[in-house]
Amino acid sequence: MDVLELCKRGGWNDEHHHPWDTVIKAAMRKYPNPMNPCVVGVDVLERSVDGRGRLHSHRLLSTEWGLPSLVRAILGTSRTLTYIREHSIVDPVEKKMELCSSNITLTNLVSVSERLVYTPHPEDPGKTVLTQEAVITVKGVSLGSYLESLMANTISSNAKKGWAAIEWIIENAERALS
Repeated sequence: MDVLELCKRGGWNDEHHHPWDTVIKAAMRKYPNPMNPCVVGVDVLERSVDGRGRLHSHRLLSTEWGLPSLVRAILGTSRTLTYIREHSIVDPVEKKMELCSSNITLTNLVSVSERLVYTPHPEDPGKTVLTQEAVITVKGVSLGSYLESLMANTISSNAKKGWAAIEWIIENAERALS
């Protein structure tokens, strides 16, 4: 199944007070950052430009989930290093970046699929809108709804950290230029 097909439901919107081009450049350089130290490695597996001028990137993220001991006990694992596959498409003509990610570790216990779409604000080109969706599925575990809720809260918290990271990257890039 294609990564893009995994991203289907649930979500929220937010906006950056920077133009789309600026936000996308920062989003492509988002890791590592001090706001989300759980991402400990990023490997570009493939990057290409298609016939329509869109940049396709496939990356592997190494993350340290830092699951609480109660959650590790419920899941029956001591493993905290996990891997996430990420596929993004940046369309500079339509000014749209779509990024889908899903875990490839512990999928027999929990699946997290996330979709982010960055577009210019429809009324203010100096701003960028982010639409974010996530699907969390806990499999064959008692207290599954508790774990789904915990994961949803973590994703929401990480989304805020992601915004802060993009702001941090933009500010540091502007400081480096001045």
